Amino acid sequence: MTTTYRDREDAGRVLADRLAGLADRPDVTVLGLVRGGVPVARVVADRLHAPLDVLVVRKLGMPMAPEVAFGALGPNGVRVLNEAVAARVDPGDVAEVQRHEQVELERRERRYRAGRPPLDLTGRTAVIVDDGLATGATARAAVQVARRLDARRVVVAIPVGAEEAYEMLAAEADEVVCVRRPAGFGSVSSYYEDFHEVSDDEVTDMLTAIG
Repeated sequence: MTTTYRDREDAGRVLADRLAGLADRPDVTVLGLVRGGVPVARVVADRLHAPLDVLVVRKLGMPMAPEVAFGALGPNGVRVLNEAVAARVDPGDVAEVQRHEQVELERRERRYRAGRPPLDLTGRTAVIVDDGLATGATARAAVQVARRLDARRVVVAIPVGAEEAYEMLAAEADEVVCVRRPAGFGSVSSYYEDFHEVSDDEVTDMLTAIG
């Protein structure tokens, strides 16, 4: 299979072209899902001339297969469960994974929001950006967080995603923009030449740069 994007910045440029109708609108806020979605979102925000912020959402992974999500957590007490997957996990394991991810979510919130006010999306169009969409659990939690923060409209934007996850999100978000939905999706990383793990420092630097 041929890779689709050189890196996350390249994906952001392609995605921004698909979102051009949102450029220069005073009600738009671009939200990167940390950590991998932030470099993509940074390019999108620059191209749309829109403010950039972050949503901290943690995937709840199966104990023996962490890459398989049974749900996700977001700020403000949001929890999303994929009931069909979660039913296969012992309730005690569900609680333990949730406790662990809650600690990490709170740590990242403190780090990324340090010195900045809480995210306020009241009356705004929230454009939630990630680097790819596999199960859709994290993006689904992000949609619910944005609605709890009183966003008027929620758009999910991703460079590449699985068809099943796209359809699930399309039923929850006001709009889903996905540049590619290949058959036999596999992993997000297979669509990038450079898919290095984005560090806390990289995210912090990007947010510091926006003031």
